[in-house]
Amino acid sequence: MAGMEIDTVENLQRKQSTYQSLDETFVIQNETYRGQQYSQIYFARLHMMRTLLYSLVTHWKPHVPVCTVLGLEEGKECIIVGTLYKHMKLKPCILDEYSKERSAVPLVKHHNFMHPDDHLVLEDESGRVKLGGTVLSPSVYVTGVVVALHGKETGAGDFMVLDVLEAGLAPQIEPQLKSREDKYVVFISGVSAGSSSSNPLQFQLLVDHITGHLGDEKEQGIAAEIVHVVIAGNSVEIPLGLLNGQNLASKDQSRLSEPVQELDILLTQIAAGVPVDIMPGSNDPANFSLPQQPLNRWLFPGSRAYNTFRILGTSGQNIDDLKKYSEGSDGLEFMERTLKWRHLAPTTPNTLGCYPFTDRDPFLIESCPHVYFVGNQDKYGTRILKGSEGQLVRLISIPKFCNTGMVVVLNLRNLECHTLSFETQFSS
Repeated sequence: MAGMEIDTVENLQRKQSTYQSLDETFVIQNETYRGQQYSQIYFARLHMMRTLLYSLVTHWKPHVPVCTVLGLEEGKECIIVGTLYKHMKLKPCILDEYSKERSAVPLVKHHNFMHPDDHLVLEDESGRVKLGGTVLSPSVYVTGVVVALHGKETGAGDFMVLDVLEAGLAPQIEPQLKSREDKYVVFISGVSAGSSSSNPLQFQLLVDHITGHLGDEKEQGIAAEIVHVVIAGNSVEIPLGLLNGQNLASKDQSRLSEPVQELDILLTQIAAGVPVDIMPGSNDPANFSLPQQPLNRWLFPGSRAYNTFRILGTSGQNIDDLKKYSEGSDGLEFMERTLKWRHLAPTTPNTLGCYPFTDRDPFLIESCPHVYFVGNQDKYGTRILKGSEGQLVRLISIPKFCNTGMVVVLNLRNLECHTLSFETQFSS
């Protein structure tokens, strides 16, 4: 998935013997697929978010009545709570995929599917209504976001929006352990072992730095304070030509396993001394739909021997999908929106695949994280997001290592972060 949140910073400060994983929410254990539809996850999302928004409405506009879409009356101001749906002219249609072979005009692949004619609709269990006015911009919102809207029904049957209430940042737990010394977490994503753009020497330099075998005495002292390494997805790249559903020849089987073996050798060196979390990404050998389940430990016979080798979270698909169906100044703005909407992946299951949960939505953010990072982005970015109740969140956009040779280092003492660049140059 596009993104990964750490609910509490102190969990990354603990030694390996007391380290606590926070992944239980995203593990699919007792779920059984019986042909259920995706409507149920929308019902669960609306139920949870509506309860929350109702509690906020009493302080937002206490004198305005709350009603359902079916109960709207022309000209009467009220508040309605529901799930947004965005009609998009350029949104890909599965029928186009089937008809493209017969079409004489090649299909255009858009990087962003926004169009001036896009409009929003609000839906609850009673019905749906088209939204009007300039308060709610279709360029900002996506299908799946639950909001409260203040407005009134017009003669044309639309709901004229006068104001909007988002859930806002969730309550944040005060960190119990506050380190007085510098302790660092290293974030890396997009290693892409086995790809043409991957440089094994670059990664080896990073490994040597983390393990204290690179740099002067000062740099080695900093490396000694690294307490955790997070690998945020897309760690390997399997040649697509080999994954065609046919039986593989022995030479092709070797090519299939080489990227994973290369990654395992490097992970073994890191995991020998530092706790490691590795997160599956869209290119890794894991399930495609969210929440992605942990990479199989048997893929890493060397590094799995260490109890410091752990699986955590996702790797950026949520933000990448938001970039396709809405507009923002940078990746950090999209990250902010997910926190304010209290949903890690609002476009699931509409345009981002996920498991059809029946009684819950695991992507709801019930506790505001102290650190929120997204892997496999085009460039590095970071800033502090402040909530209305004093919440402080460090947002981090982690660039692809195979393209930039760059990793992000977070200081747990003060949540400040900086980058390390491992560039290699060859001369003839």
